[in-house]
Amino acid sequence: MSDKTLFLAWQDKRLTRAWFPVGRLDVLNTPRSYRFRYTRGAETAQKKAGFEPLLDFPAWKQVYSSSELFPLFQNRVISSGRRDFSEYLRMLDLPKTAEPAEILEVGGGFRATDNFEVFPKLERRADGSFRCRFFVHGSRYVNPASFQRIDNLHTGEALYVTIELTNPATGLAVQIQTQDYHVVGWAPRYLVGDLVQAMAHAPGSYSAKVVRVNPSPAPSKQRLLVELSGSWPEYEPMAKGDFEPLVQ
Repeated sequence: MSDKTLFLAWQDKRLTRAWFPVGRLDVLNTPRSYRFRYTRGAETAQKKAGFEPLLDFPAWKQVYSSSELFPLFQNRVISSGRRDFSEYLRMLDLPKTAEPAEILEVGGGFRATDNFEVFPKLERRADGSFRCRFFVHGSRYVNPASFQRIDNLHTGEALYVTIELTNPATGLAVQIQTQDYHVVGWAPRYLVGDLVQAMAHAPGSYSAKVVRVNPSPAPSKQRLLVELSGSWPEYEPMAKGDFEPLVQ
C-alpha cells in the first residue's frame, strides 16, 4: 500500500447539521507509521458549533505519531474475525487483502453512536487528473421512482454529475443522476467545494460511473458506490482552508 492521507470529518448534529474536516491522518508506508494532526476545520467547527478536542488527541497544535493505527480509527474498521467480514469487503469493492486504511478510505468508518466519518484526500496526478470513489449520500431522500431506479443500476453504468445551487439542506451541492435523469443521491458534502472547482476549471472533463449497488439489507449510506473522474489543470485539492493542518 502506498502512502495515503485520510481526513476525519465531524458533523454538528445539534445546531447546523454542517460537516467539518477536523483532523488529518497520514498513513506512511516505509516504515509503516501513522500521524494525526488537527486541521483548520477544527477551529472553524469550534467557533461555529462548539467542537472540542478529542480525548485521544487533547492538544490542538501537536503532531501525534504511532506505529499502530490510532484506536479512534481502528475501532471504525470491523474485525476480520467477523463472519460477515468478506461480505463487507465485497460491499466496498475491496480485495480480501485490504488493509484498515484502505477500508476506511472507501467505507467511511461511520458509526451510529457518534457523528464522525472518514474520507480520503483527493489526489491530483502529474497530468492534472484525479479519481475518487464514494458512496452517494441522501439516497433515502430521493423520490420513489429514483429510489427504485437504484436497484436497476449495473456495474459500469455511466452517471451524470451536476452542480445544484438550491439544495434545501446545503445550498450548493453536487448531484448524481442517471442518464435518464433520475436523481439517485449526492456527493458527500465535504467533497463539494473541490468537485465544484474541478467542474469550473475543466468543464466537460469529468465523468462518473457505478462501481457497485448493494441491495437491502445494506444500509442506505452504503447502497450505491460510484467512481468519479476529472481533471484539475492548475489546482491542488484539499490543501488549503479547513483542510490545512494546524501544525506542519
